Amino acid sequence: MSEGPSTGPAAIDAGFVRRWLAAAASVIEREADRLTELDSPIGDADHGANMRRGFIAARTAVEKEPPDTPGGVLVLVGRQLISTVGGASGPLYGTLLRKAGKALGDAEHVTPEQFAAALGAGVDAVATLGGAAPGDKTMVDALAPAVEALSFALDKGAGLAEALSAAAMAAEEGAIATTPLVAHKGRASYLGERSVGHQDPGATSSALLLGVLAMTSRGDAG
Repeated sequence: MSEGPSTGPAAIDAGFVRRWLAAAASVIEREADRLTELDSPIGDADHGANMRRGFIAARTAVEKEPPDTPGGVLVLVGRQLISTVGGASGPLYGTLLRKAGKALGDAEHVTPEQFAAALGAGVDAVATLGGAAPGDKTMVDALAPAVEALSFALDKGAGLAEALSAAAMAAEEGAIATTPLVAHKGRASYLGERSVGHQDPGATSSALLLGVLAMTSRGDAG
């Protein structure tokens, strides 16, 4: 992020997005076993391994040829996730980040409001691709309230770090709230009522990404 008369306060640049996604790769790597454990009863027991592989590949690609715009970083990472993450997670996370990146265009600096709108476009694209809505026990249950909380906080005059902290909290609450739900989409939906009592792994990994985003805005993530 940078501040100045040309970009305004708390403008988001490529460096900020690179730091976020590099830190996200580290967190996903650390939490991969937990994500797989969550996936075991209601999925294919591979969510953690798939996410770890994809985010490590994405981090490597960004380090090799770092894009110089926020949108460029998101598009590159999204493309890598689609090509390296197995199952449904690759297309869904790839769509989330690519759509957000394309919404930001070629701007070298974007405002928090523009960033929030881009994330919203990404979440809408994920919901469309997966045919999911809040309450279906998917990653949308974490992403949708996070974007809503982010936009609400910014509209109320919150700074970027405060707004992203609100988004991270909403995502975490949304992920936890999937536990008593019956899955209506994805592999877990095949289990019907037996999916009750299990926290959705996709919502959990989404909450992890939002948590790292908030940490990055506070300078807590490298």
